[in-house]
Amino acid sequence: MPMHWTISHDERLVTVIADGPVTLLEIEAYFDAVILAGAQPYGKLLDATTMEARLSDADVMAIGARMSAYVKDQKWEGGPAAFVATSRVNREFIKRFINLSASPRQAKIFQTMDEARRWLDGQMR
Repeated sequence: MPMHWTISHDERLVTVIADGPVTLLEIEAYFDAVILAGAQPYGKLLDATTMEARLSDADVMAIGARMSAYVKDQKWEGGPAAFVATSRVNREFIKRFINLSASPRQAKIFQTMDEARRWLDGQMR
């Protein structure tokens, strides 16, 4: 699976690496894992530097609808999210995801993991 994640309850942090072709099914599996672990309020650190988003417009809308449903049903008390993306395509995908998610959480895109982690640490204090 191109998405690998670690959920640290001690750190209250979800770390995700998206490497290669990522589809709607992988993103849904990630959402399910976060919900089942009760990690919604944890900080999220996502490395998308080598991600290849393989999502249609309908897939992106489905992701947005799912996130909106989580927010509406108050199941997703989303913690801050720091995304790392260096390509224009991945940055645009992440911007669409952030805009469609309708989540009140803080979310930002960075060029490096170090920058992202520093910002995320500051948000989680």
